[in-house]
Amino acid sequence: MWYTGLGLAFERGEPEDVYWLIPGDFNYGTGAGQEVLGRLHDLPEVVMELEQDFCVGEITTDYSHSKQLIDTYATFALLYNWFPAEAQELRRLTERPRSEFFALRHGFLQDLLRQRWYAYEQTVVMLLNAVFNGRRISRFLVGSISDLPEGRDSLASAIQQMERTERVLKTLWLERHQARPGWAAEYATVMNRSDNVRRTAMTVLASTLG
Repeated sequence: MWYTGLGLAFERGEPEDVYWLIPGDFNYGTGAGQEVLGRLHDLPEVVMELEQDFCVGEITTDYSHSKQLIDTYATFALLYNWFPAEAQELRRLTERPRSEFFALRHGFLQDLLRQRWYAYEQTVVMLLNAVFNGRRISRFLVGSISDLPEGRDSLASAIQQMERTERVLKTLWLERHQARPGWAAEYATVMNRSDNVRRTAMTVLASTLG
């Protein structure tokens, strides 16, 4: 859906344009939701005014929130395993590497559309590509809003999200390293560490979300 929508927008757009995404599965009907909607136009404005290539929107949560737990103990832990240098840079830039709120510049979208597109965790891939290619990244605080009807992710949902992230990072790592001599041995080492990261994350998530 993102690929189709952003691809169509790109075909109709101009080099100076900025494109932005407002996910439809959040609750905008509450007072907080209406407040968030009222300032989401700032997302593309950040890109334009600060001359950025990509701006990621971050929802506000506390440190016991399920999304915070998943990103801390699973998403970032896996990122540090598969792409340690890039993960360090991303950790400095954002706490929400899987956010569905974002805006990006025409030229950066053009580069992304030329590459493999993933069915899930595409924001993580966008951010990694931005770091790979020295793109300018900023963040924008969206506010307090949720897409979770029951207030938090279930343990099963958290595990699925973690496993999806691992599959994407694994595929992206292979694409970037398989032409290098000795990549298979390195892959086996990184994969073994990834197994340990996943098991540790599952233990933490089970103790907090189970």
